Amino acid sequence: MQKNIIITGASRGIGRELAKIHLQNGNNVLAISRNEEKLKELYVFENNSQLIILPMDISKQSDLDMLQGAMRNWEHLDVLYNNAGFLVNKPFSEISENEIDYSVAVNYKAPFRIIQMVLDKMNSQSHIVNITTMGAVQGSVKFPGLAAYSSSKAGIVTLTELLAQEFNENQPRINCVALGAVQTEMLQEAFPGYEAPITAEEMANYLFNFGLNGHKFQNGKTIQLSVSTP
Repeated sequence: MQKNIIITGASRGIGRELAKIHLQNGNNVLAISRNEEKLKELYVFENNSQLIILPMDISKQSDLDMLQGAMRNWEHLDVLYNNAGFLVNKPFSEISENEIDYSVAVNYKAPFRIIQMVLDKMNSQSHIVNITTMGAVQGSVKFPGLAAYSSSKAGIVTLTELLAQEFNENQPRINCVALGAVQTEMLQEAFPGYEAPITAEEMANYLFNFGLNGHKFQNGKTIQLSVSTP
């Protein structure tokens, strides 16, 4: 049965590969990113499916307000992937106020608000998948330079656990996936020259299956996927 999917950060990396897989498998995708041209490239992967592109900056509430209009023809939302992320790699003392604010806006506040905005389209068969980093998980190895990124991403780990308790039996299941190093443009920008052991396509294949089926077995969990980290 055809599914309706929302993916943030869909213009590159894991989000782009995830959008491709869903479209190729006949699912409808609402793809969100600031990069409209890259989103348009996804049209070639439509396969008896519908691609809706929504070019916007999820750090801005005025842009987020466009989301409900974009999905107005969908009676139901099956999977929401809160995949977008902003990563800055700098010594703690050099991180600017703007970088802190943008990290929090993209990595924590936007997923929070998007969940609120789509909740009435979801039911107990729907799945919210929050994407975080291994560096945001308590007790994991931490790396210098990632204070703003990892701490802002840590918020959705706790949010996932809280919402799993707050949502009633007719509301969606929610889980979090904490990633180690994956070969993406964002990783290369933050750690030039580093080669990750997992490709964006490989991780997207995992998330494709987890998004469609993981909620049948788990709720309020953080799945840690780490082969290696930078």
